[in-house]
Amino acid sequence: MAVIYTVAQQKGGAGKTTLAANLAAALAATQRVALLDIDPQRSLARWHGLRAAGGRDVPAITLAEIAGWRLAAELERLARTHDVVVIDSPPQIDTDARLAVRSARLVLVPVQPSPLDLWAAEGTLALAAAEKRAARIVLNRVPAQSRLGESVAAEIGKRGLAAFATALGNRAAFASAFAAGLGVTEAAPRSAAATEVRALLAAIEEVADAR
Repeated sequence: MAVIYTVAQQKGGAGKTTLAANLAAALAATQRVALLDIDPQRSLARWHGLRAAGGRDVPAITLAEIAGWRLAAELERLARTHDVVVIDSPPQIDTDARLAVRSARLVLVPVQPSPLDLWAAEGTLALAAAEKRAARIVLNRVPAQSRLGESVAAEIGKRGLAAFATALGNRAAFASAFAAGLGVTEAAPRSAAATEVRALLAAIEEVADAR
């Protein structure tokens, strides 16, 4: 059965979809990857459409957009036929979000360096705890030499929240790659952004393998 990663955050604009797309693209280089987009905005599905229409020699990634009462069956089907499933969950705690969290080996919670994002993450972390699922904060869109970023990181540590040491920077390469239906590891493999994604993925897999 596949390893399932659920990317979840109640606050919009935290970079949830960009994180899901970049992880999927990096994983697809060596594994069979499926994306399950249950966010009503369907931004991940649009990214996948750009990828499919781009005519580039990139690894195939399966996409499913099924939600509601058919979600559990679709998730089970994807897990049987792929090595990894990455779920982009809705930005609210509802039935679909609960199932996505409950099914995950690891829940990834993107947080921008702002108190608002950290406060919004509390509900997602509480849901993961209630479902007895491991969850980790991913600091995302962190400006270089940001005092606010340092402050939020310190607050995460002070509160004893689990977070990855590797953060993703506020880099134009992420937006450029996403607009082309690619991950930064594909569009700019030698960039600082790609290095960050690879380091984060290694940390994610280390935690997932230990569970």
